[in-house]
Amino acid sequence: MSKKLMKCLLSAAVLACCSAAAYAEDIEVLHYWTSGGESKAIAVLKQTIEKQGYTWKDSAVAGGGGANAMTVLKTRVVSGTPPAAVQMRGPVVQDWAAQDALAPIDAVAGDWAKVLPPPINAVLQYQGHYYSAPHWIGRANWMWINKAALDKAGGKPPTTWDEFFAVADKMKAAGYTAIAHGETPYENGYLFQDIVYSMGTDFFRKAFLEKDQATLTSPKMVQVFDILRRMQGYFDNGTQGRAWNMSVAMLIQDKAGMFFMGDWAKGEFAVSSKVPGKDYVCTQPPGGAAQFAFIADTFVFFRQHGQPATKAQLDMAADIMSPAYQMVASNYKGAIPAITTVSLDGFDSCSQQSVANLKAAAASGDLFPSMNQGVDEARLGAIMEVVSKFMSSTQDSKSAVQALANASRAN
Repeated sequence: MSKKLMKCLLSAAVLACCSAAAYAEDIEVLHYWTSGGESKAIAVLKQTIEKQGYTWKDSAVAGGGGANAMTVLKTRVVSGTPPAAVQMRGPVVQDWAAQDALAPIDAVAGDWAKVLPPPINAVLQYQGHYYSAPHWIGRANWMWINKAALDKAGGKPPTTWDEFFAVADKMKAAGYTAIAHGETPYENGYLFQDIVYSMGTDFFRKAFLEKDQATLTSPKMVQVFDILRRMQGYFDNGTQGRAWNMSVAMLIQDKAGMFFMGDWAKGEFAVSSKVPGKDYVCTQPPGGAAQFAFIADTFVFFRQHGQPATKAQLDMAADIMSPAYQMVASNYKGAIPAITTVSLDGFDSCSQQSVANLKAAAASGDLFPSMNQGVDEARLGAIMEVVSKFMSSTQDSKSAVQALANASRAN
């Protein structure tokens, strides 16, 4: 979001708030956790808040990977009625904080720096103050495999793209849709990202975090689009508009072989009582074994009538960072706790693997914010538009690369 637009939104909000009625100590929560595993996770927080005597006003907005919810948020800010708590991630947190729209939550963040991984701790702050509370650490770069389909394709998860397409061919021959996918900007984006990560951590950083034009227009980027195009030959005919959780369902129902999505996909397997290692396999996408592309799912707290954080907001932030909440909620969501001191007893093998991978990636320099975490809202939207246009047309890879570079330069 542009700074100019944000200032306009906030000016409108200040005017509207001047005539607002007295604020009640309820807490309205704007979020986009609406799938099976996500719903169970957010229900834990709701129960925790309500036990403290607050009334939870749920404002769930499905779809778009959060884009729809952010559209609703802007409308609410214009009307002068921003929700008290909003699910948010990425640079937009700092953008809103810079405009003094968010209430600092330093009062409950005393020891957070001691129990959070440094890269996660950093994205919660603006100018040394905490503005968001992390529920868990999500990992964007996962590949999910139907165990039955994999057994029919040789039983070994692919670690290179050549191996991947060999496995896909075998799954297709066995009657499966080799790659489950929904052609929405959200799913297209995650598929694209996983291919980008496979080209190396430095490649991703230079291209998407630093906007280096030489990297954006390099032969490697052409290769990314070539792989993406080849993948489309393994989709079924029902991809248009399919939600990501419906793509997961294709694996659960033994209709598809592989799916690319973050660890929230595991929550869908768990809701369906599927067991890792028995019913499905969690592994890194080809070429990405050393990497951990993180997403810090957080809540921020909008000032109510220009005031500091209310007691309800501070209590909610403290609840989110409690070990008890993080242990239960991250398990439902499919993620891992943000707090490093939380016990992992009872977490499944995928979560145990994720924690080990995070530690190894932090040591090797391969821990980095995913594209959805590290790229600002406007540029991310422009990138997804380029990718989706490519996937819905016969555009060649070289012209798509040029369009990507142009979009990155303009945003």
